[in-house]
Amino acid sequence: MKALVFDKFGGPEVLEYREIQDPSIGPDDILLEMKAIGLNYADVYRRKGNYHLEGQPPYILGYEGAGIVKQAGENVENIKVGDSVAFADVPSANAEYVVVPKEKAIPIPDGVSFESAASLLLQGLTAHYLTKDSFPIKQGNLALVHAAAGGVGQLLIQIIKLLGGNVIGLTSSDEKREKALSAGADEVYLYKEDWKEKIKEYTSERGVDVVYESVGSTIMDSFEVTGIGGTVVFFGMAGGDPVKIDPRMLMDTSKTLTGGDLWNVLTSHEERINRSQELFEWVKSGKLNVLQTTFPLKDGARAHDYIESRNSKGKILLIP
Repeated sequence: MKALVFDKFGGPEVLEYREIQDPSIGPDDILLEMKAIGLNYADVYRRKGNYHLEGQPPYILGYEGAGIVKQAGENVENIKVGDSVAFADVPSANAEYVVVPKEKAIPIPDGVSFESAASLLLQGLTAHYLTKDSFPIKQGNLALVHAAAGGVGQLLIQIIKLLGGNVIGLTSSDEKREKALSAGADEVYLYKEDWKEKIKEYTSERGVDVVYESVGSTIMDSFEVTGIGGTVVFFGMAGGDPVKIDPRMLMDTSKTLTGGDLWNVLTSHEERINRSQELFEWVKSGKLNVLQTTFPLKDGARAHDYIESRNSKGKILLIP
């Protein structure tokens, strides 16, 4: 089979599309012929050597995708050759064929494309647990979403609105502000503005009910705009490490700090199926949309250039 591989860490230029040995499945696996593969910024970090990679070169990136079952192991039930399947955390996805353990195989229902499934799972399941578990959004809640024009940010906006909440977004440019507004945000401010003051004015000094904090370095600002009894959900640090939090501050303001990680939620096959199916139903009904930009898998280096430019619009997909 052909795959997008690299033998040494570095820039996009280290990526090569070449022939490698076909994978083989075990009794508890399926072999998936890939139709769409999600590109995430974590792939950039792994390519640069910032994230750990198992094994020896050649390395294959990618942890998210969708395709058609070509083989099923003898212990695999309820999945057969020809079925459409997606996955959220299986390595070596940047290839024509991928071995997927049966417990990580997520059936794709009729009416959901391979492209939608591959665009949705990692970021969609993240937005799902943040709004359902970390801070369950209820009718009338007001949420602040950092990096609102990003992949998770746009999905958070849409899901919060679906669940009856209202959203203020934060982003870095006028163009990204328009993207967040298009996703359904009620208001969007820029980081270069005095956004804390604007939020206080918008809420008549009450503050927001919850902040979905993915920047890290802004965590104290997030607490400042959170209302009494509100919650800051910390789930990323794209802008740098957060400061240490004195728990006395939480006691004095009755505010809550909580953290989130997707892998603490996807603890069983049933969890993967149930959460994914709700996302798929929202997609089928037109309530949840994911913008997509596609590249041939052989042009993976160009796709990495694009995601690193920070100008990408929507989810980037690689198509074998």
